[in-house]
Amino acid sequence: MVLDRLTEVGGVVVAETHSVVPELRCPDCTAVSRRIHSRYGRRLAECPVGGRRVLVKLEVRRFFYDAADCGRRTFVEQVEGLTTRYARAGPGVKTLWRSVALTAGGRPGMRLCRSLAVPTGRARLLGELHAPEVPARSPRVLGVDDFAFRRSRTYGTILLDVETSTPVDLLTDRTSETLAAWLTEHPGAEIICRDRDSGYSRAIKEAAPVATEVADRWHLLQNLSAAVEKTCHQHRACLHKYALDDVDAPAPSTTPPMALLPLTPPLDSIPATPLMQRVTERYTQIHRLREGTWTISAIARRLGLDRKTVRRYLTTDLDVLIASARDRRPCQIDPYRPYIQQRFTHGCTNATQIYREIREHGFRGNHQAVRLYVRSLRGGTAAPEAPRPIPSPRKITSWIMRPRDTLSSDEQAQLDEARLACPNIASACDLARVFTGLVRDRRGHLLAAWVREAETNGPGPIRGFAGFLRQDWDAVLAGMTLTYSSGVVEGHDSSPRSASAWSLSAVSFPRLLLLFDRNTPSLTSISSSSRSTWALGRYTSLEGPRGAVDGFAGASGSGQRCDAELLHGARGAIRL
Repeated sequence: MVLDRLTEVGGVVVAETHSVVPELRCPDCTAVSRRIHSRYGRRLAECPVGGRRVLVKLEVRRFFYDAADCGRRTFVEQVEGLTTRYARAGPGVKTLWRSVALTAGGRPGMRLCRSLAVPTGRARLLGELHAPEVPARSPRVLGVDDFAFRRSRTYGTILLDVETSTPVDLLTDRTSETLAAWLTEHPGAEIICRDRDSGYSRAIKEAAPVATEVADRWHLLQNLSAAVEKTCHQHRACLHKYALDDVDAPAPSTTPPMALLPLTPPLDSIPATPLMQRVTERYTQIHRLREGTWTISAIARRLGLDRKTVRRYLTTDLDVLIASARDRRPCQIDPYRPYIQQRFTHGCTNATQIYREIREHGFRGNHQAVRLYVRSLRGGTAAPEAPRPIPSPRKITSWIMRPRDTLSSDEQAQLDEARLACPNIASACDLARVFTGLVRDRRGHLLAAWVREAETNGPGPIRGFAGFLRQDWDAVLAGMTLTYSSGVVEGHDSSPRSASAWSLSAVSFPRLLLLFDRNTPSLTSISSSSRSTWALGRYTSLEGPRGAVDGFAGASGSGQRCDAELLHGARGAIRL
């Protein structure tokens, strides 16, 4: 190819070229032809230079082919590395368009391409994406998991080759019938990694009975964590009692605390408050309607509540709800009450003086709060000293599930106090740590002994978890023995959470599989300035049906506002 002239017209670099190859081979029979039929011009978009568009005007030739044994009479020359049949852009530009389409989608990608000096339309961008072919046979190690088109509304199923970490296919829903039909049409799976979904288990037993099912280890630990947290909730009263009994044990400190701490008194000593009365009345109303065969949705509409709130009232004990309602941010003066009581006992009854002292130690409240509390001490109406703060059940659960060497000395001390306060929490802690070690080290041969110990000496939620393991014993045992897991599949679940899914879901469902493939080219090769331009364009407008992919749109509000809240400036979140 020879460059004839290079000019710039309106900010576009125009390269006029022609080919000088004397002979070409027929693309069908590969025979050589030298006779030229005609010439015509092609206009090809190429990668920008110096931030300016590049247009290649190429003069190509059409050759005769007179061989009788070939059905082709003429053919056009193609310049290797520059042209392909019917293309109006070079391979480099088409690769860039495909990456932009995968990352930004239709209209946002169109604006980004305009900023990158390779303008195109959204239809051409999406046209560069082609759904991959689904193999006829299933991979030997198949991973199965669900993903959300719209969270809590519509779900699909992703199938993945665990050994190569390559997506295989997507299913439009997560029912057992759909998965069973796919496994029947694509035999060959010997090991199938899945989560604890019973629908997937039924489909595998029906369509691939000889395959080995492997339960995901992460979900096992998640279920165990839920059982431990439920145990801590059930025995929260033990923690309150232990904190109350230990109030008078240590000598009072003469130095005010330096930080605010959440103080929660025991439930049996909490006076009736409007908040407690409202929680109790709501709990009674919801359970009365539920006993009258009302559905959760109907109860939510009747009482003007969210369905999740109704479900929480139905599945949580009243004591736990009241405790959660009481676990709110305390008054700023609460951590300083012991010091004020001590100073009052020692003869300092001047509220102004006490206020100056605690201000020096970090108190940020007003003088009125101190004056009112000192007045209650004078009149003998002050509330008794509150018990020591206790950690929440979720925090205790996090300490139990984490490795010991990751806990600070203070966290370990609080966990030891919780174990001393309640034997059931201590038993749950010991069993949880043993099970966690079995899962992480894949010592499945000790699982049976652990289950027997949990069913014999464990608290109620841990016994329920052990019984749950027996229902899926083979898959759990394989998950704690084999090296395969659904972790690879879980990692791909987050891949489609990008703006391009909004456009792809409206164009072609099979193209969504491209978003799960981590080997698909992306915008990593684009300069940082171009990526910044893309970010500004992306958050200006999004297209496609709201909630096409998990995590992009909530139950209310537009996708633009939901996505724009991720951008933060000096004055807070940007809302477009």
